[in-house]
Amino acid sequence: MKITRRAFTAVVAGAIATPLTHVRLAGAADKVVRIGYQKYGTLVLLKGKGTLEKKLESIGYTVEWTEFPGGPQLLEALNAGAVDFGSTGETPPIFAQAANAPLVYIAHEPPAPRGEAILVPKDSPIKSVAELKGKKVAFNKGSNVHYLLVKALEEAGLTYDDVESSFLAPADGRAAFEKGAVDAWVIWDPFQAAAEVAVEARELRNGEGIVPNHQFYLGTKALVDGHAEAIDVLIDAISEIDEWTKSDTAAAAAELSPSVGIPKPVLVKALERQSYGVKSLDDTVVAQQQNIADTFFKLKLIPKEVTIADVVRKGKA
Repeated sequence: MKITRRAFTAVVAGAIATPLTHVRLAGAADKVVRIGYQKYGTLVLLKGKGTLEKKLESIGYTVEWTEFPGGPQLLEALNAGAVDFGSTGETPPIFAQAANAPLVYIAHEPPAPRGEAILVPKDSPIKSVAELKGKKVAFNKGSNVHYLLVKALEEAGLTYDDVESSFLAPADGRAAFEKGAVDAWVIWDPFQAAAEVAVEARELRNGEGIVPNHQFYLGTKALVDGHAEAIDVLIDAISEIDEWTKSDTAAAAAELSPSVGIPKPVLVKALERQSYGVKSLDDTVVAQQQNIADTFFKLKLIPKEVTIADVVRKGKA
């Protein structure tokens, strides 16, 4: 079901109005870290394991979890003060920073360029990105695949304006794709793997060679400035989940399957395209992220220039 902006704003407003939210993180005795997660990835595995709660309890914190359909929605909630920490792809934090969200990049996962792709129906006559000219392409505005589309078009000698953009969240994008309402769909795993298996969607171009597709862990400035110990515990817990997923992908897929409603074999395919090993942002990653921001400013997709280095946590991840 598509969530309207008005409905989402009401949900966020309700979260802010609830007495048990950011007031406690600001310094009361029983502190809460509110984590936003998406229906896939390390954070949902961490939630399922239940290990973070035990680790944070030892330093006087508890955890509250909220699910979001995508990175843009998660960071809108962070901007509104409804969550303190979350994970998204490369593009959402750039849009959020341009909107003056009080976010800080805390850590990232290594590149996973095969974990996002431009898909077309199996019987589509379209055989190359260049053939998307004048076609209708669905994707989640402000998500990591937004940048993939920009760079794939550039590589093919086209511009962003050469295609008709249809801004759709994953569920709506899948529906439009299956009905033939769009010519192509730009999407990330596990939705990518699910479409490849269920409807034999054909990959037109993935991110290899044109985009890194990092996953970033982000927090509010208040969390980073006042709760360094909690962040360290969080990152350590994420690192443990990373190691487990990398060493036993089948087990991770089996645990993730019930919560995301996607069969285990599909998740194995998706997880095998990911990269693992959480670490702090180095100069190379910051420069890559800055290039995305500069590209989006030139395309007038964000209202102002942003400097990524200004909002990166210094020191260890």
